[in-house]
Amino acid sequence: MLRFPAHTASRDRVRLILPLLFGVTLLAAAPATATVYYVANHGNDTADGRSPATAWQTIARVNRQAFEPGDKILLRRGDSWRESLRSASGSEQGYITYGAYGEGPKPALIGSVEMNDPRQWQHEGGNVWSNVPPQPIGDQVLPNPGFDSDLARWSMHREGSANARLTRETEGCQSGAGCCRLECLQPGQGASHIQLITMPFTVEAGKVYRLTFYARANKPATLTAPSLHKAGKPWTAYTESARSQHYPIGDTWAKYTRYYRTHTTANDARLTFHLGQSLPAGAVLHLDSLELVECTDNLLTCDVGNIIFDHEKCCGVKVFEPEQLDAQGKYYYDEDNQLVKIYSAKNPGEYYTDIELALRRHQISQSNCSYVIYENLAVRYGAAHGIGGGWVHHIVVRDCDFSFIGGGDQYGGERTVRFGNGVEFWGEAHDCLVERCRLWEIYDAALTNQNKGKDVHEVDITYRNNIIWNCEFSFEYWNRPETSVTRNIVFENNTCIGAGRGWSHAQRPNPGGRHLCFYTNDAQSQDIIIRNNIFFDAANNAFFARYLTPEQRKALVLDHNCWYQAEGKMILFKETSYTMDDFVRYQAEQHAEPHSFVTKPGLIDVDRRDFRLKADSPCIDRGMDVGIVRDYFGTRVPQGNTPDMGAVERLEARD
Repeated sequence: MLRFPAHTASRDRVRLILPLLFGVTLLAAAPATATVYYVANHGNDTADGRSPATAWQTIARVNRQAFEPGDKILLRRGDSWRESLRSASGSEQGYITYGAYGEGPKPALIGSVEMNDPRQWQHEGGNVWSNVPPQPIGDQVLPNPGFDSDLARWSMHREGSANARLTRETEGCQSGAGCCRLECLQPGQGASHIQLITMPFTVEAGKVYRLTFYARANKPATLTAPSLHKAGKPWTAYTESARSQHYPIGDTWAKYTRYYRTHTTANDARLTFHLGQSLPAGAVLHLDSLELVECTDNLLTCDVGNIIFDHEKCCGVKVFEPEQLDAQGKYYYDEDNQLVKIYSAKNPGEYYTDIELALRRHQISQSNCSYVIYENLAVRYGAAHGIGGGWVHHIVVRDCDFSFIGGGDQYGGERTVRFGNGVEFWGEAHDCLVERCRLWEIYDAALTNQNKGKDVHEVDITYRNNIIWNCEFSFEYWNRPETSVTRNIVFENNTCIGAGRGWSHAQRPNPGGRHLCFYTNDAQSQDIIIRNNIFFDAANNAFFARYLTPEQRKALVLDHNCWYQAEGKMILFKETSYTMDDFVRYQAEQHAEPHSFVTKPGLIDVDRRDFRLKADSPCIDRGMDVGIVRDYFGTRVPQGNTPDMGAVERLEARD
């Protein structure tokens, strides 16, 4: 049985919620010592960043700065960065704010690589093309890469019961006078129990490096690509995370390649081959002709989760076997060689006017962050989450745009799971607010909080006055197991259009197309509130709660919503379903939503994305007063006797 709020009970609840949310503004007042930093495309990372004239240039420079509570980082409007932001935390004394300055479009964080030049593509045969891999432009970085005279600048580490012998050999080498010989006498219990290590060398942040080496072994072995990291504790990685590569090693010399993109400048970098579980007892591994050089920066270090063609006119269709490349626009990401392959009648750079390869990384990463405000930012073309990260609190996202997000392969290898939400609060999360944002063309959910960890609390999270269209799910929620807690999740005054009408629906292995999607929820739950929303034209279900038991559904509190779905099952529970024509029966059987109704919401022009209310819209003056004082555009609420439904308050006078 669903619950619906009486006006008096709801107002009491609102009185409890609003002080918390308004407190965001009060706490955000900058301390006297707060600093404003500026970032612009024309800036300089060696400047102090404290004025538009001395702005920084890159997001990488922002990510390196230690900020204080109350600091603001303002990005210049009209500029864009193909980088990911790693958030810093404020405190009760002040929020860290990431915002905008100047005039023009919102500053954009873009999660794609643009490949429009025909010279960036090479013919693979037939109608298949791949991007040209990075080309060397620098000098050798590794010390003593050919072992021509000795093993200087190389060493071996052993621990536990593992045992191995490192020597230099002069016979049967791939080239030159010598090569490295490592004999495994006893494998280790872990990969790190036998390590082949270089001495320190220098790398620069933001560079791409290509490692090539030759290897052979007298017994079949599988070698894991070496890591590039700090040459001492805490052994920090100096590169972007990428899927591990594993190389089958045979008894004849073969060449192997690995690319790295560095995020740190350091003179204490090292390469480490972790061999503790790669080599069986008695195996002899030979290495020779190692080369680490800087390359051109056209590296696809992570999965390509989407391709946006011709300035958003269409998207690519991802396949997971090269044999499936059989129609224009289909593409395949080759994990082993870090290449994308596209079926195209001619060179993709000639066939398309614009090609954006969306990469599987969060555009804003905020794990373990708190007291952060994001405002007036545009986040687009990333293949993971727009804003992602768990164990957060006191997060505010307002007046931001999220578009063409998600589609990346979450795990890589044989386990294929595509993912990507606009804004996600994962795991432990509380006191968070998302308001006045626009979200469209999202692979999974526009907005979501979810969890599968024990003893996790998801509490006091509000989503309000947002405009959402063509996302697979407008709002998704689940929390498990039963030792976790969910309380006071509020989804109100949002305008949700065309769930499942976006780019991802047709190519998903599990099409959703739902405005409200509630999967299995075992957590102890109370007050998941859905009110004052417009839910229009879902491809599948407007309201999906198939896996919730009647007892679990009692946590859902719905009312004052406008529903419209001309075809199919609009509301789907485990034991029953309802079409739009069954809405009165749904209200009676579920004792639900006495002030909600089904009809077209009366939007000005859905096709042109004008989601304001017409003068005769049935949603005018039909909302519930929950204390919201401004709508999506900042218009005072209410304009009439009571608030309107949806994110936009009607301005013209009522009849």
